[in-house]
Amino acid sequence: MRINVSNSGLEFSRIVQGMMRLKQWDFSTKEAENFLLKAIDLGVTTFDHADIYGNYTCESLFGEVLKINPSLRNKIQIVTKTGIILPDKEKKRIHYYDTTKSHILESVDRSLNNLHTDHIDLLLIHRPDPLMDPTEIVEAFLELYKQGKVLYFGVSNFTMQQFNTLQSKFSLSLVTNQIELSPYNLDHIQNDNTYFLLEKNINPMIWSPLAGGKIFDASNEKSVKILSALKEVSSEMNVVEIDTVIYAWLLNHPMGAIPISGSGKIERLKNAVNALNIKMPRELWFKIYEAALGHDVP
Repeated sequence: MRINVSNSGLEFSRIVQGMMRLKQWDFSTKEAENFLLKAIDLGVTTFDHADIYGNYTCESLFGEVLKINPSLRNKIQIVTKTGIILPDKEKKRIHYYDTTKSHILESVDRSLNNLHTDHIDLLLIHRPDPLMDPTEIVEAFLELYKQGKVLYFGVSNFTMQQFNTLQSKFSLSLVTNQIELSPYNLDHIQNDNTYFLLEKNINPMIWSPLAGGKIFDASNEKSVKILSALKEVSSEMNVVEIDTVIYAWLLNHPMGAIPISGSGKIERLKNAVNALNIKMPRELWFKIYEAALGHDVP
């Protein structure tokens, strides 16, 4: 299943494969290629990166696959992010943000080189920067767009006001806000960001839909309550895998979420894909929601 992201013309697979842990998976280039091919066979053609993932290594590891099999590039969409600086022993002493025009341009050129591609499908500002100059960011975006290096732009982890401020300076549309959302973390429902996205017809990308595994933590009282509700819904809907239920819960929200699967196991990606055709009854959706809240709705 594919989605026209925010009616922008940018087409993604409805489930995205996250590549943040590519280095941790310790794939050979051939193993990584096989993983991509299996994902594509499942209909998952969109891959989520950031320049800093794997301490600046994951883009290069992914790029080695495209180097040995260039034909894959026309079958996939690449998302990457910029704006976070990680400390190193020689130059950068601390972890901080840099959304200056010069850094954005340099970062994109480095990503293009690492990924062995001539364009990025979607570039995101990774985190809101307290020193963010929207005019300067837009100058970088427009230069990259005119050069054909980036086709679409968006943000990640932005509030409504931060999104609106950047959009107010930009003649093109920001096509997504990549946010954290799961039954464990309801922040963007409770702070009204999801209502803002609905108002603007923006499809959010969802990171950490399984809360980084926290939902399965038996030592956490909140997790135990949520998992109990998930198991009840799983049984009632005759859905075997709990993570499939979680993805279905996200996909059944009217905002048109685009969840990111972060696992290097193709079976886990299949579980996410299997959620695409599940219609979750409203009552069962609320069973999970109320377990996440810790109380019944008023």
